[in-house]
Amino acid sequence: MTEPEPLALGPRLAVAWQYLLPKQALTVFAGHVAGARGGLATTWIIERFIRKYGVDMSEALDPDPRHYPTFNEFFTRALRPDARPVADAAIVCPVDGAISQFGSIERDQIFQAKGHRYSTHALVGGDTALAARFDDGHFATVYLSPRDYHRIHMPCDGRLRRMIHVPGELFSVNPATARGVPGLFARNERVVCEFDSVRGPFVLVLVGATIVGSMATIWHGVVNPPRVRRPREWRYDDQSIVLRKGQEMGRFLLGSTVVMLFPAGPMRFAAEWAPGGAVRLGEAMIRA
Repeated sequence: MTEPEPLALGPRLAVAWQYLLPKQALTVFAGHVAGARGGLATTWIIERFIRKYGVDMSEALDPDPRHYPTFNEFFTRALRPDARPVADAAIVCPVDGAISQFGSIERDQIFQAKGHRYSTHALVGGDTALAARFDDGHFATVYLSPRDYHRIHMPCDGRLRRMIHVPGELFSVNPATARGVPGLFARNERVVCEFDSVRGPFVLVLVGATIVGSMATIWHGVVNPPRVRRPREWRYDDQSIVLRKGQEMGRFLLGSTVVMLFPAGPMRFAAEWAPGGAVRLGEAMIRA
């Protein structure tokens, strides 16, 4: 019910099989199953998932698996109000997950994994002007595993300016695939959310993956499906959609990755941050 774990094969084989998978068909099927009200069958799937991935239900607002009528409602479950305190920091981590990479953008190049980089231009769907705002800026990429909380929250206060749905592939986004598929996060289907803040513009990119049924935002609802061939864009300059630090902004209906872009200027990541390290929503990400 979530993106498949890599097989116990060599790195190349663990990635190569994904090129052969009918990823779109698998994702559509998984979306239907995850949204179905299956009664006892749904409860059995949820309980098995909890055991397999070690999901901590004590943090959930409703910890009883029997109370979720669909797998999607379980997967996007709310947490207790006190489960994720928001740090007194300039920018906080917007999700639970594992740090994939973070650091400086070298002109327009983002580091993905050893031997792999991709451009901000490709990531945001080919918008040259938007990409240029992050030249020599900063980025952070966080991977959400199956056991994680799958709502996305605001890293800082921001006013929404635009949302772009960029169609693409549906490769897995687990660490093995990030090491093996060039330009992974700029190839997969994604939703690009552009905000303004007191520190300047920033972008949150919700990256889809195999078995990720859809992505949703609080101002739009479900963005995909439909899955289309060309990018779609929504502008919000004539609306005052302002979200506060720590406020929910969206969710994954089955797991994936978030990429954040920030403009050039002084930015000091928290000392605890390191690639592969576990992070939680609300923890300090940028100290100053």
